[in-house]
Amino acid sequence: MKLNELSPAPGSRKNAFRVGRGLGSGNGKTSGRGQKGQKSRSGGGVRTGFEGGQMPLYRRLPKRGFKNIFANVYAEVNVETLNRFEDGATVDAVALIEAGVLKNVRDGVRILGNGELTKKLTVVANGFTKSAEEKITAAGGKVEVI
Repeated sequence: MKLNELSPAPGSRKNAFRVGRGLGSGNGKTSGRGQKGQKSRSGGGVRTGFEGGQMPLYRRLPKRGFKNIFANVYAEVNVETLNRFEDGATVDAVALIEAGVLKNVRDGVRILGNGELTKKLTVVANGFTKSAEEKITAAGGKVEVI
């Protein structure tokens, strides 16, 4: 056994300090909350960003732009990334996740044309750029749009 193998690491686990256990403890009576005021009360305190009634920062700053909540978010994959698949394989969203290329696919997959493709693949995706489509077909593969 070595010092770095001790589990849990010494000093990493500390017991919670129990307040309100008498004057002799140093944290009795008011339990470290001081006297009176909003923060001393049970359930007291203010929400995050509250500035005592002053106009809060998030309301003072100008708001710009627009976020389309209905926009489709596609996972983007470059053509050169597809070289890790076997020749003649069918590449779709599931295959990309299993290969560790993508972590999650929200609204679909879009193939971009960066890099070169050396394998003959059947690529199934929601969208392709023109250059990606040309590179896949030039390598002898097929493009299928879902």
